[in-house]
Amino acid sequence: MPAANPELSVEKVGPEAAAEVLAIVLAAFSERPPLDPPADALLETEATMKDHLAAYGGVLARLHGAPVGTVVLDPVGPTMWLRRFAVLPGQQGHGIAHRMVDAAVGFAAEAGLEDLAVVAREELPRTVRFWERQGFREIGRTSPHVRMHRPLRTHVLEVPDPEHMQELGRRLAPQLHAGDLLVLTGELGAGKTTFTQGLGAGLGVRGGITSPTFVIARVHPSEVGGPELVHVDAYRLGGFDELDDLDLDTDLDDAVTVVEWGEGLAEGLSDSRLEIRIVRALTVDELTGELDPRRVEITPVGPRWHDFTLEDLV
Repeated sequence: MPAANPELSVEKVGPEAAAEVLAIVLAAFSERPPLDPPADALLETEATMKDHLAAYGGVLARLHGAPVGTVVLDPVGPTMWLRRFAVLPGQQGHGIAHRMVDAAVGFAAEAGLEDLAVVAREELPRTVRFWERQGFREIGRTSPHVRMHRPLRTHVLEVPDPEHMQELGRRLAPQLHAGDLLVLTGELGAGKTTFTQGLGAGLGVRGGITSPTFVIARVHPSEVGGPELVHVDAYRLGGFDELDDLDLDTDLDDAVTVVEWGEGLAEGLSDSRLEIRIVRALTVDELTGELDPRRVEITPVGPRWHDFTLEDLV
């Protein structure tokens, strides 16, 4: 996985940082296109920012020691709301926003909260797209506001190329056991089969792993005494009953099962699963040369994954 920028640091701050936080917020929000109604952030003063930060604090990002990004943390019930999320104009591309989201995830987890939330503006589709790439999903919309949430159990990894996608699967394999279910989603060409190839290599199974589209499912026996790998493509299946009735030469309790295009279908196979969503990290107009990275969102569901960790994956 890509190394973190050693010149970029993030810290939790309180009211004492109100002036630095305010300067970043005003600079960033002033650069946005005119909105109707205007963003409330433009009405902030040092006094109001002190009040915001006095409640729970915020995150301040520094690049080469200079403040470049910030977000105010606002816990409400089980949710950590991210307010006044801002990066200085001209400082994109250094991973600042992503690092601040990671920091907010950590602070929310320490506080025992369940998820993160933001309110985006529908007039700013690139901003909505950014939050989607960070693992947030729209759960409500009252024009012009888009409410988006990310469960704390969702882990987001940056994957720069197919080789690293295979390596991610290879590193996940040692954490898997017979009976485990992985549900993969992502657009065509996102890297689902590439990820599964790495998984198969890590599990030590036989046979070249390719897209199972035309046969719906393939069973790859283990060559190292471990579980078999069942690789399923649910794209052409009409529902859970068809998935459940697949004529496989193995018991799913004895195998690791990977279901591509399985969202909304495969969940009924087990009350525990890893939901893995692969999305392009850049839009078409952001692509540079051969660069076409992915973001991989891994959400553990069910009791099997209570102790799941990413320590061996990054």
